[in-house]
Amino acid sequence: MLFRLNEFLMAVSFALDFVEMDILGMASNHGKRTAYISISIAKELGLNSKELHDVAALAMLHDNGLSEYSLHEKLATKELKNAALLEGVKEHCTIGESNIKNYPLLTNVKNIIKYHHERYDGTGFFRLRGEEIPLMSQIIAIADALEKTFDLQNNNHNMQNKVCEFVRNQENISFSSRIVKAFFKVTEEEKFWMNLENSFISIELEKRIPKHSLELSFEEIHGITNVLSKIIDSKSSYTQRHSQGLSEKAAIMTDFYNLEKEEKMKLIIAADLHDIGKLAVPNDLLDKPDKLSDEEFKIIMKHPEYTRLALQEIKGFEDITEWASNHHEKLNGKGYPFGMTDKELDFNSRLMTCLDIYQALTEERPYREGLSHEKAMEILKSMMDNGFIDTKITRDIDCVFSKLS
Repeated sequence: MLFRLNEFLMAVSFALDFVEMDILGMASNHGKRTAYISISIAKELGLNSKELHDVAALAMLHDNGLSEYSLHEKLATKELKNAALLEGVKEHCTIGESNIKNYPLLTNVKNIIKYHHERYDGTGFFRLRGEEIPLMSQIIAIADALEKTFDLQNNNHNMQNKVCEFVRNQENISFSSRIVKAFFKVTEEEKFWMNLENSFISIELEKRIPKHSLELSFEEIHGITNVLSKIIDSKSSYTQRHSQGLSEKAAIMTDFYNLEKEEKMKLIIAADLHDIGKLAVPNDLLDKPDKLSDEEFKIIMKHPEYTRLALQEIKGFEDITEWASNHHEKLNGKGYPFGMTDKELDFNSRLMTCLDIYQALTEERPYREGLSHEKAMEILKSMMDNGFIDTKITRDIDCVFSKLS
């Protein structure tokens, strides 16, 4: 498959922005604005097309480590929840670097995310000084610092002056003279500032990122999406292995059905990504052990729709988007978010629904142990009898996993 890196990148950024809003209360598009500033500076510094693509990708992914549950808890227990807390949490740099180790960058760069909070004077987390800090890390550092210090989506001339004063005061402290000079060059145009507004940022960023595609097999794409599934799962302690567990069970069932290799890998990728929309759901709802109110459940019910929004722009992911987004639909029309019926749900959508229920029932949660296969099947068979889920698939799951339990 011709895998369009830009489309996948925008989908991931769309989801990660919600994580930052949940944890830090930050405005949306933080990753995109950081990437826009980064690529503008990088272009002024003369980086080539592949380097520009990678600096934009790494800028959009720079805070992916925030979704790690232990880090989320550390941030959430602070008295104040704001962007400045990132400066005090070293782990998100190392976790973020580890998470993207299989991401298909176009250049041979490394440790860019790990070092994106280094300061030019050597007082950062890892005490790198001056040009010991990778250039892309330096670029992302200034962009990230500005994005979290100032409300750039609502900038005006007064704020622009404050931003410039901040950068000038941090020359050779946080940022090198070379980076500062490039920043002042790109900010000479009023259009630079206007493009940071929410109305323009997505369109303008997409224009600036050089378009690159790679010919990848679906197995290779799974290597990328499997990493993303770990980011998704680690957002909440209640679902720390849910997507990975579902992916493993999907692989088992696709072998049972003797599906073609490409269809098998698509279904596994759909399992990896089915809950990407949960990144848009506040953790206080995901982690609530008590019964949700009607209003709270309405928010939870939106996550498959967010999954669809995140994935639908990726060409070649049409089947994956459908199967991933339909995992809470039911044959009798009583599922969500769209209330689809049996006539609208294909075999793989039905399989995803059944496996998602089985995985949720059998996995351990902080407030309960996972159910046995027998107990889980009692619930699935009751749903089958009441017309919610597919009869044959339910019986096949019983047959396959009874031998493995």
